[in-house]
Amino acid sequence: MTSADHPEPVEAEPAPIREVGATYALGRFVVAPLARMVYRPRVEGRENVPRTGPVIFASNHLSFIDSVAIPVAAPRPVHFLAKSSYFEGKGLGGWLTREFFLAIGASPVRRGAGQAALDALDQQRRILDEGLAVALYPEGTRSLDGRLYKGRTGVAFLALQTGAPVVPVGLVGTDKVMPVGAKFPSLRERVTVRFGMPLELSHHGPANSGRARRLATDDIMRAIHDLSGQELANVYNETPAQGAVERIRQVLPHERR
Repeated sequence: MTSADHPEPVEAEPAPIREVGATYALGRFVVAPLARMVYRPRVEGRENVPRTGPVIFASNHLSFIDSVAIPVAAPRPVHFLAKSSYFEGKGLGGWLTREFFLAIGASPVRRGAGQAALDALDQQRRILDEGLAVALYPEGTRSLDGRLYKGRTGVAFLALQTGAPVVPVGLVGTDKVMPVGAKFPSLRERVTVRFGMPLELSHHGPANSGRARRLATDDIMRAIHDLSGQELANVYNETPAQGAVERIRQVLPHERR
C-alpha cells in the first residue's frame, strides 16, 4: 500500500497465513479424533485428496457443522474463512468461540460485497499460495431446503488464477445432525463425507474470462451433485433482498461471484 507520507511507494507485506499453531494442532490431533469417535462419519474417497500442494475443497453447504465435518474427514489440514464476529467476542464465551474456530482451521474475514468480497478472495489466494488447502462453498450460503443451488464463480476464479486443483465434496446428513436453528448437534445421526476426483479446470481459459469462470463453476457443481445426490434448484441461493434497489439487482442478469 502506498503512503502519502513517503516520497516513494512503500508496499506493505501481508501477514503470512499461520500453517499450524498450537490451537490448530490441538484441534487436529485431539478434537478431530474425538469427533470421529463420537459421530462416526462415513468418509469416502480420501485417496482422491492430494496430500501436498494447494488444494481447493468445493462443497455443498447444508449446516453450520459442514466446516467441522470437512476438516475432521480430510486427510490433511484444511483452512477456511469464518465471519470475523466469531473471533471478536468478549469474556470466557468469546474466548472459547475464538479458540474453537482457530482449532478447526478458520481465519477471520469480514463478509460482504464489493471490497469485502475482494479481500476474502485475496485472503484465500494467499492461503493457496503457501501450498495449503482451503474449503469453500460455491453456493455462497447454506441451503435451507436441502436442494443444491447454482454455484457462484469465486471458487473457479481462485482455481484458474492459482492453478490449484479442485476436490469436489459431497456432504450428506449434516443438516440432520445440526439443522438450522439447533444449538447442539444430534448424536443419533451420522454424516457422510465424499471426496471426488480432483478437477483440473485450466482448459476452460484464463481467470479473467467470465465464460471460463462460468464453465469451470458448472463443472464443479456437477461433480458436487454427483457426490451429494441433492435435488437441483437451478437458481442462485439469494439472501432476502433489502429494499427496492437490491430486489431489482437480484433479478437483473449478472455474473455471481
